Amino acid sequence: MGRRVHLWAFGDVGRPLIVFPSNAGVAHEWQKGGMIEALSPLLAAGRLKIYCPETNVSKTFTGEGSVEERMAHHKAYERFVLDTLVPFVRRDCQMPGVPMVASGCSMGAFYASMFTLKHPDVFEQALCLSGRYRASSMFHRSNDDLYFNDPLAFLPNLSGGPLEYVRRRVHLTVVVGRGAHEEGCIRETAEFGGWLKNKGIPHHLAFWGEDSRHDYVWWRRQALHYLNQLF
Repeated sequence: MGRRVHLWAFGDVGRPLIVFPSNAGVAHEWQKGGMIEALSPLLAAGRLKIYCPETNVSKTFTGEGSVEERMAHHKAYERFVLDTLVPFVRRDCQMPGVPMVASGCSMGAFYASMFTLKHPDVFEQALCLSGRYRASSMFHRSNDDLYFNDPLAFLPNLSGGPLEYVRRRVHLTVVVGRGAHEEGCIRETAEFGGWLKNKGIPHHLAFWGEDSRHDYVWWRRQALHYLNQLF
């Protein structure tokens, strides 16, 4: 990345969970949003450790500039996750080679889904809450680099050996509410879930009720409910 990257970590023992933040891209988002407190029973029981890195989303998917410039920034972040963050997490957990679980809300769900589908050798599970999965909607035009970082672009064309490898390795839990500020997320979650089903990729798709909004009040409940099953 060419700079220091903030990482907030919680828990003493347990399997690792990497949490990608939403549009703000800041590492302390889950702590500020009450997610760590909501998950305290799992942390206290030693069932998981939580690692919350920042992202450079403001220079990539929500930023300005050409698609080439923005994707170059994303490639640097992807290298950071795979070559620096994941090895650090494995050393910190004293679990060499342990598969990663990814999660995130809103834009973080996009990151979690993308890393899991692109790198099934590293990420085996994802919990995606209130996500958007069509990266091209944030750009004026596309190119190959954007295509391979856009789940609703590359997933429909995934086939052959790569698809079989994903089928064997991963499971995605994809969740969205039907309440306030979830409209675009509902559409893209339904489409994303449809393609996971079409491709035979193991997943769980859930639509919560009309009282379930696009905010941390509901994400806290959803995260505890599903992570209690995953860990």
